[in-house]
Amino acid sequence: MHAEEMAEEFPVITVDSNALDAARTLAEHRLPGVLVTDEDGKPFAVLPASQVVRFIVPTYVQDDPSLAGVLNESMADHAADKLGNKTVRQVLPEHLTDVPPANADDTIIEVAALMARYRTPLIAVMKDGKLHGVITASRLLEAALRH
Repeated sequence: MHAEEMAEEFPVITVDSNALDAARTLAEHRLPGVLVTDEDGKPFAVLPASQVVRFIVPTYVQDDPSLAGVLNESMADHAADKLGNKTVRQVLPEHLTDVPPANADDTIIEVAALMARYRTPLIAVMKDGKLHGVITASRLLEAALRH
């Protein structure tokens, strides 16, 4: 099976999109991540949901998770507010920028190798210089286990 056969339509955001809107897209669609494109609509990065979750947790709580219990509910209710004045570019993890897309004729193993190397939950698929779709890790596993 080739990448173009596994690719699905998928929400896409730009690097200049509002980070809070990106978080809402992830939550509403229960996505493992979202493809980020540059100003020209070309794949630029992957924003995993786990990175957005990490961004809303204060650093001191990440360093010592036992402190999470001392935060009151009003603080927790407003944890995502700090995303409102940030762009996606500002919250992207460096290791997930410039993730190369798969080619339409790449095999399952070639796509899996990209996902593994870049530690990304999804990969863009390009065909004839245009975005053809996205392959999520769960879609790739489904295709691999089917054979």
